[in-house]
Amino acid sequence: MMENFEIDFNQKYSIRTKKFAVGIIQFYSNNCKKNEELRVIGKQLLRSGTSVAANFRAYTRSRSKAERFAKICIVVEEVDETLFWLEILEESHLIDISLFSEQKQEAFELLKIFASTKSNLK
Repeated sequence: MMENFEIDFNQKYSIRTKKFAVGIIQFYSNNCKKNEELRVIGKQLLRSGTSVAANFRAYTRSRSKAERFAKICIVVEEVDETLFWLEILEESHLIDISLFSEQKQEAFELLKIFASTKSNLK
């Protein structure tokens, strides 16, 4: 029974994190090339936002509980960093928040989910 839950969780969040990464890529491509400040922050956001999906994928392929825990720790770190860069964009007023409010909300939700998963793996 637990295995089915794990497979469903892995599939659901593999899709969701990849969709999140694509959204970050599109946001960067459409909005972060207007000036040097946006480019610098945008590249940091791009790296961390796409890393969420890549590291979650590694989590789903982990071979042991210890490796799974290590990977989910990285996922939590990367999604938290992504949220940080989105907060920096918001607080710096370099760009209208409506352009990235969905990504910010999704980052916040993913952070809660993966932080909870991490706690449950301890």
